[in-house]
Amino acid sequence: MRYVSTRGAAPILKFEDVVLTGLARDGGLYVPEVWPEFSAEQLRAMQGFSYSEIAFQIMKPFVDGAIDDIALKSIIDHAYGGFSHPEVAPLKQLEKDLFLLELFHGPTLAFKDFALQVLGRIFNHILARRGERVTIVGATSGDTGSAAIEACRGREAIEIFILHPKGRVSDIQRRQMTTVIESNVHNIAVEGTFDDCQDLVKDMFNDFEFRAEQKLSAVNSINWARIMAQIVYYVSSALRLGAPDQSVAYAVPTGNFGDIFAGYVASKIGLPIERLIIGTNTNDILTRFLETGEMEKSNVVPTISPAMDIQVSSNFERLLFDIYGRNGHAVSEAMTVFRENGKMITTPEILAGIHELFAAARLGDEGTRRQIKATYEASSIIVDPHTAVGLHAAKMCTDDIFVPVVALSTAHPAKFPVAVEEAIGVYPKLPTGLNDLLHRYERFDTLPNKLGVIQSFIRDRTTDL
Repeated sequence: MRYVSTRGAAPILKFEDVVLTGLARDGGLYVPEVWPEFSAEQLRAMQGFSYSEIAFQIMKPFVDGAIDDIALKSIIDHAYGGFSHPEVAPLKQLEKDLFLLELFHGPTLAFKDFALQVLGRIFNHILARRGERVTIVGATSGDTGSAAIEACRGREAIEIFILHPKGRVSDIQRRQMTTVIESNVHNIAVEGTFDDCQDLVKDMFNDFEFRAEQKLSAVNSINWARIMAQIVYYVSSALRLGAPDQSVAYAVPTGNFGDIFAGYVASKIGLPIERLIIGTNTNDILTRFLETGEMEKSNVVPTISPAMDIQVSSNFERLLFDIYGRNGHAVSEAMTVFRENGKMITTPEILAGIHELFAAARLGDEGTRRQIKATYEASSIIVDPHTAVGLHAAKMCTDDIFVPVVALSTAHPAKFPVAVEEAIGVYPKLPTGLNDLLHRYERFDTLPNKLGVIQSFIRDRTTDL
C-alpha cells in the first residue's frame, strides 16, 4: 500500500512514514494510491466478529505489513480494551429505522478516542522500533485535543502541543486537556478561532526548517491513520444491521469532514452505504456547498455545538481529490484559490456527482435544544448538542430512502452539561472517574494568534530531539 498527496507534488510514502509525516510537504493530505476492496463474502464473514476483530481486518490492508499482524492485533486490543462498553460502539434503536451509534465510551467520552487510542500506540510502536522522538502539534475544536493527550500522555518519545481556541470549547472539554499533569503535555489557548488554530498547525508543517528541527508529526485528522481507524465503526454497525445484504445510511455531525470522510472510504472499500448525511450547525459551509456548489468562508459563530464551529473543512480536500479524478494539480489550484479568496466554486456536473452519495442539513442553537428535548421525551435518551444536529439531519434527508439510518452519537452529553440542562432541565453527570474533573488544577498557556510566538513557545519546551 502506497500513499499519495492530494496535491500531487509530495513524495509517495508507505504507511509508517505517512503516520509520522502527517501533512504532505506540498500542503496536501495523504490518501491510499488505490482503495483496497472487500467483497460481499469477506464482509459477510465478519458478521459476529468483535469490534477489535473487525478493526484488525479493516486496518490490515491499509497498514500492509508495516506493523506485523501480532503487533497490530495487540495495538488494537489494547486500544479498545479500555472502553467502558463491552460492544465498544453499541447501537441503540430510536425508531423503526433510526439508530444511534454511541461513540463516546472511550476514555475521553468522544468519538475521537476510536482513532487516537490506536494512533498513540502506533506512534509508540514505530518510534520505539526506530529509536526516535517526535513533537506532535495539533489543533482542536474540543474533543481531538483531550483524546490525543490521553493517547500520548507520559510517552517518552513524544512531546505533544495542543492548540485550542480560547473560550470556544466547553469547560469539560478544556479541563480534560488542561488537568493532565504529565510533563510531555502542553496546552495552548490561542486568542482566535479553531480555524486560526488549524492554520497555525498547517503553517508549522509548511515551515520545513521548523518541521525538520522539531521532527513534527500530527494527530489531527490530517493524519491518515485517524481516518483509517474511523472506518471501522461504519463497517461494524452496518454488519449488525444486515450489511452487505442491506444498505445503510449515516448521519454525521461534522465540521472538519474527517468523520464523514471515513464513511466515504467505507463505501469505496465495499460497504453498501445508501447515503452520507452531513449535519452542520450555524457554521454551515458544508451545507451551503451542497446547496449551491460554492464553498465560501464566513466568520465563525460560537454555538452550543462547538466542535463544529469551523469554516475550513480540511478533510474535504480528500474528497475533492477523488471527485477531480485524482488530479493533484487540479486540487492544488482549487485549494490555492480557496485559501487566497475564501471561495471555491465547482461545476454543476461535479456537484451532481457529490449529491449521488451526500446530503446535508443545518440546525441552529434553538433547533438543537428542541432536538435534544424531543429525543429525550421520545426515548428517555439524553444526547449532546452535536448528536442532536446529526439526528435532525437524519430526519431531514431520508424521506426518500427506505434503509436503516444510523446517526453518529459523537460525544457524551456530560461534556456539554449547560446546553443539555437548558434543553431538558437535567444536568448530565460525568461518569465515575471524571466526576472530580471540575475541581482539578488546570495548566495551560494563553498565546496570541501569531505563528512566531507559537513556534518560540514550542522551541523553548523541546529538548534532545
